[in-house]
Amino acid sequence: MVNNVHQREFRATEAQLGELLDRVAEPDGPLWPRRWPPMVLAGPLAVGVAGGHGPIRYRVAEYQPGRRVVFEFTAPTPLQGTHSLEVQPGSGPATAVLRHVLAGRPVGLGLLSWPLVIRWLHDAVLEELLDRAGYAVGDPPTQPTRWSPWVRVCRRLLGASESTPAAH
Repeated sequence: MVNNVHQREFRATEAQLGELLDRVAEPDGPLWPRRWPPMVLAGPLAVGVAGGHGPIRYRVAEYQPGRRVVFEFTAPTPLQGTHSLEVQPGSGPATAVLRHVLAGRPVGLGLLSWPLVIRWLHDAVLEELLDRAGYAVGDPPTQPTRWSPWVRVCRRLLGASESTPAAH
């Protein structure tokens, strides 16, 4: 079973993060990292809309504008389960949290590809997404995400660019 969580608290309002969440699949939107296969949906963000990024396929299973979106993996994908983005209250005034949770289990080739490759690439893209959220709301990271040597190797093996993450 996989329970992979990435979250970051920002000096921003829930409404500011909610606006970003609603634009997650927008071409050239402020949230999705540019150096990764884009998130593409078959229509506007809404329950039932199919899409994915790279070879990962899913459909929107739940959508609460400005609050939460849940994507359910669909075949052929090496994972069964969901991944979600959610805006939550922060620990103090004028703070909010953007949280991503992947919950599921690897299947088929995912039994090998999740621990060896997908997990590392997933972690890198999510940390870059959180960096971009920080830039978008005026609360940039103190230490921008850097790809590990393994992420660079995996990207090279998959034919992706070796260039490092963009600042924002």
